[in-house]
Amino acid sequence: MIRIKIKNKTSHKVNKRLKNKARIRKKVDGSGERPRLCVFRSGRHIYAQIVDDSAGKTLVAYSTLEGNLDKKNVGSAKQVGQELGKRALGKNIKSVVFDRSGYVFHGRIKAVADGAREAGLSF
Repeated sequence: MIRIKIKNKTSHKVNKRLKNKARIRKKVDGSGERPRLCVFRSGRHIYAQIVDDSAGKTLVAYSTLEGNLDKKNVGSAKQVGQELGKRALGKNIKSVVFDRSGYVFHGRIKAVADGAREAGLSF
């Protein structure tokens, strides 16, 4: 069972996202044959990684910190998804489980998913 510690001083919005994240992670689990594509969105950047939960290892990762990408827009999020998909296909990862980490499937989160699908990942 996955437990996420919610601090007392975090905002209501963050607490709500963390509760959603815990509920999603009960159902979504990455295995060796179908790893988990996890997305994190900060104020400036977007990070995506493909994780094998059974081994506890990150297989592929990419973010707006790498390369010359604009930090805070939907286009750069789509490029993150495309580059992550290319790197995953290079390591023979073709299907993943998408973990939106409690965020609404809209905007930059959706753009990462669309970019990964365009690159060839299936989920």
